[in-house]
Amino acid sequence: MAASLSNFALDEPMAVTEHPVNILLVDDQPGRLMTYRAILEPLGEHLVEATSGMEALKRLMDDEYAVILLDVNMPGMDGFETASMIHQHPRFEKTPIIFVTAVNVTDMDRLRGYKLGAVDYVMVPVIPEILRTKVVVLAELFRKRRQLQQANIALKAEKARELDKLNASLQQANDALANRNQELQNEVADRIRAEQRLLEADRRKDEFLATLAHELRNPLAPLLNALNVRRLSAPDLDDPLQGLMERQLALLVRLIDDLLDIARITRGKLDLRRGATTLQHVLQSAVETAMPLIEQGGHRLQVQMPTQLVPLHADSMRLSQVFANLLNNAAKYSDAGGQIELLASAAEDGVRVSVRDAGIGLSHEQALKVFELFTQADTAIERARGGLGIGLTLVRRLTEMHGGLVSVRSDGLGLGSEFIVQLPPELSEAAVDAPVGEATSAPTHLTPLSPDANGRRRRALVVDDNRDAADTLGMMLELLGFDVQCLYDPMDFEASFDTFLPEVLFLDVGMPGRSGYDVARALRSGSHGDGVLLVAVTGWGQPEDRRRSSEAGFDHHLVKPPELSAILSICAQLPGATAGQLN
Repeated sequence: MAASLSNFALDEPMAVTEHPVNILLVDDQPGRLMTYRAILEPLGEHLVEATSGMEALKRLMDDEYAVILLDVNMPGMDGFETASMIHQHPRFEKTPIIFVTAVNVTDMDRLRGYKLGAVDYVMVPVIPEILRTKVVVLAELFRKRRQLQQANIALKAEKARELDKLNASLQQANDALANRNQELQNEVADRIRAEQRLLEADRRKDEFLATLAHELRNPLAPLLNALNVRRLSAPDLDDPLQGLMERQLALLVRLIDDLLDIARITRGKLDLRRGATTLQHVLQSAVETAMPLIEQGGHRLQVQMPTQLVPLHADSMRLSQVFANLLNNAAKYSDAGGQIELLASAAEDGVRVSVRDAGIGLSHEQALKVFELFTQADTAIERARGGLGIGLTLVRRLTEMHGGLVSVRSDGLGLGSEFIVQLPPELSEAAVDAPVGEATSAPTHLTPLSPDANGRRRRALVVDDNRDAADTLGMMLELLGFDVQCLYDPMDFEASFDTFLPEVLFLDVGMPGRSGYDVARALRSGSHGDGVLLVAVTGWGQPEDRRRSSEAGFDHHLVKPPELSAILSICAQLPGATAGQLN
């Protein structure tokens, strides 16, 4: 900035013809103030004097200034402190400052001044032409900026007038919507008050967990549908991201199931879905799950696994959850850039996996209680790490359900921790006779559904107010050999049904205005309702919800997100159908 300002030259400074701007002269020496005034008065600007930093701040509160000429060496508050105070105020943070100094300043002093907002330095004795040139440029920039501000104000006023016109045209529609919104708000308020009077504490907890799982399942349904469509559209494409997304989505669904089964978790009644897997697959899935948190903390992860595959007969997802929880725990309780080690080995006495970190460590008392439910350390730095205190409890219980043991070692606070999972040799021995392959692997090849007796494609109607869920399920059904129609408003169901005459109906239960139960009852009571295969697709999956579906006339109850194999099994029940097969 200093070099660029110095390039301007004024041979004979002239008084400005526009409205003069304010220039603040700050110096504790009256002689210098007189010198500044003598040099700058020919410019025709309004010169304001201040003899100290405090007086300069008071002047700034009263008016707006185009540029500040500020002495560096003043008693009390020097120029650097004054500049810092000025630019800390949002109103003056862009006001240019020219420092004046009678002593040679070092490069570090200049750098300090520039960081505080200085645009240039002037040495004493002051060369009048140079000072006038710098001030003229900054004053002109101030005028241009003020003109731009005025133009912006005028533009905003014009836009405001246009918005007023648009708002007036929409006012009638807004009034109607406001009335409807008020009615809905009144209905919601009445329902909330009724629930608050009737529900007991345990029932409120259960309904909250069920509602949370339902709301989480709704966005998962179109995600899983889209993954199935993607796999069926390109069955021969070997895409590692496809398997990764399927595994992580399946794990997320399982975690949501845990919300509904929290009572079973506290009683240790989780069910394992054992299948053939490998230790390497389990650990790789755990690393994939934990890697975002590890990368967020800038940690270094070292993984050491056996070179030969170690077969296991276990619940791959649950066992992966064990090690993902341990890796997440290590990442959360390590300082940024820490070292985390995942070490696995297999021997005759079983499988040993340890997760070691150099984090905050544990005291002896904390190590004794770390696996208890809802247990967290009490120090302030550890409370700031967050968490509900259930991750390590799940680690212990899931490990024990696999017949293993988990332990922790720490040399004390600030010395890191090591969690060790020991799995019994029976897991590897049972894997020899177990079916080969992962339980979560997705089918890849499709034999389309056979046509009906007249040679026409089978017809399926999907009714869901969530357009993404309806459209992706419809795409999947088309790939399975159906003619599909999607409906987003249950109020239009009868007209669509009578025209399309579907053989199978996938119906969302929780729709606004008209529930899926109401649609199912109306269909079963009509003349064409008996021959239709009726499938409820919903985020509610408790036994009570399944009973309500059956009573309303549904043949099947699918919990979101619906699995492709379950949909195929249902479609195989159509009269005369040869089921599509996935290999």
